[in-house]
Amino acid sequence: MQERHKNRYQYFKELTVTSKQYIVPYIQKYNSVETGMEVLEIGCGEGGNLLPFAKMGCKVTGIDIAHCRIEEARSFFEKEQTVGVFIDDDIFNIKGLEHGFDIIICHDVFEHIDNKNVFLPNLSKFLKAQGVVFMAFPAWQMPFGGHQQICKSKFLSHCPFIHLLPRNIYKAILKLFGESDSCIKELLSIKQTRITIEHFEKMLVDTSFNVEDRQLWLVNPHYEVKFGMTPCKMPFVLSNIHFIRNFFSTSCWYILKCK
Repeated sequence: MQERHKNRYQYFKELTVTSKQYIVPYIQKYNSVETGMEVLEIGCGEGGNLLPFAKMGCKVTGIDIAHCRIEEARSFFEKEQTVGVFIDDDIFNIKGLEHGFDIIICHDVFEHIDNKNVFLPNLSKFLKAQGVVFMAFPAWQMPFGGHQQICKSKFLSHCPFIHLLPRNIYKAILKLFGESDSCIKELLSIKQTRITIEHFEKMLVDTSFNVEDRQLWLVNPHYEVKFGMTPCKMPFVLSNIHFIRNFFSTSCWYILKCK
């Protein structure tokens, strides 16, 4: 397990850097980020992605089902002397958010969602008419698409592609290396709810969304602050080779707009 997974304020600050340097500029190409805009992040965790938007004068709302993460988000925003609204609930249980947001962020969340075919079509009802959704997820087959970096075992946390093993073998290896029941449960859940580029784009066909832009990354922009690696976009030719591209897409970025 990496230090950032234990030190949540460090993780919060790292997300803030990536959001400011890469996510905000990417969104601004399709929807200018201005003071007073309403920004929603679903699965906000500690809220690091939202801080740059709040600093720019946006009204930010973060929603996460994990109460501990929402408590941390409130604490960290207070520490940064910045205002944000944070709610620990399922977005679909909350009333009064319909058509209320200029920007919706779903960053490294979609791969965790079980009922994707319910979540994705209903997402549009929270957008204003000209709003955009920023969707980002790791392709399942990429080296760490199983989120095994959360393992306490240093070997497993640095072991690429291990998540692609058959479920029973994967589970047995996790137990052999002494991973906790909660960690194993989370990793097997991700294996169950995994997402590929092809699956995601196929699901979009039955929604009210158009893809305004897609950017696949060979080197995830977040790796810059995490590992000192220079972000690298996937070459056009490789990004259009179905299935193969999943093994190289460390992050898949989309801008979605309603049709």
